[in-house]
Amino acid sequence: MWIWLAIGSAIMLGLYDVAKKQSLRRNGTLAVLFLATAFSTLFLVPFFSAGPLENHLRLVFKASMVTLSWIAGMEGLKRLPITIASTIKATRPVFVLLFSILFFGEKLNALQWTGSIVAIFSLYMLNLSGKKEGIEFTHNAGIAWMAVSVVSGVASALYDKHIMGFMEPLFVQSWCNLYITLLLGICLLFSRLFDKAHFAPIRWDWSILLIAVFITCADALYFFSLKDPGALLSVISMIRRSSVIVTFALGAALFREKNLRSKGIALAVLLSGMALIVFGSA
Repeated sequence: MWIWLAIGSAIMLGLYDVAKKQSLRRNGTLAVLFLATAFSTLFLVPFFSAGPLENHLRLVFKASMVTLSWIAGMEGLKRLPITIASTIKATRPVFVLLFSILFFGEKLNALQWTGSIVAIFSLYMLNLSGKKEGIEFTHNAGIAWMAVSVVSGVASALYDKHIMGFMEPLFVQSWCNLYITLLLGICLLFSRLFDKAHFAPIRWDWSILLIAVFITCADALYFFSLKDPGALLSVISMIRRSSVIVTFALGAALFREKNLRSKGIALAVLLSGMALIVFGSA
């Protein structure tokens, strides 16, 4: 059952990324994230429940990592073609696996090592494709933002596995959304007060409401799948990042991006690497 929940989460994540790209055409990063997360928090109001102070402090810590990952990811998405940004984002589960080795002493078998190497090689292929559009991976602000997003997202995913051992999914999702909204509100206020030259007024766009709907559904399905006693974080992460298929296909159609053949090959290599890791984890 947890696998089907993860698949549903992946589809919602793909639609979420496309809605984000659309919303950034009219608004700044902080405005979009704040409004979307605020709406998501409102959706979750019926599920708020009391909990010990230490659990709330843990969720504030998680919210800080998620906020950093989201802001960095949106800044990267704003500066890059969605087909490149989404493929970079899809490598996150590979790094979840590698960091699991580093921090938790997990060991990889031959298939998992092969899949990890293949997935990382796909980034090199994506770099070659990006150069055709003047995007140099080692000297590009969008790539740097995406790197920060991936690293902080990996940290958040590893932390999720820890806290879901003793917290309920809807408790985590509802309170974490509230804390993220508060953090984004503080960031937005500081931007308004101290960076007036770059502060843009908020323009309403219906895609912001869609972002809230998609991320609320995606996170709920994710937390419930992770709560299953037999769930494997590495496999769930891989399945969720297959959302790149939805993002890539819709993004290519809606935003008329270039060099789709070479990017598509890089994506296929990435997905094959992820498949090897999943089979190696079975």
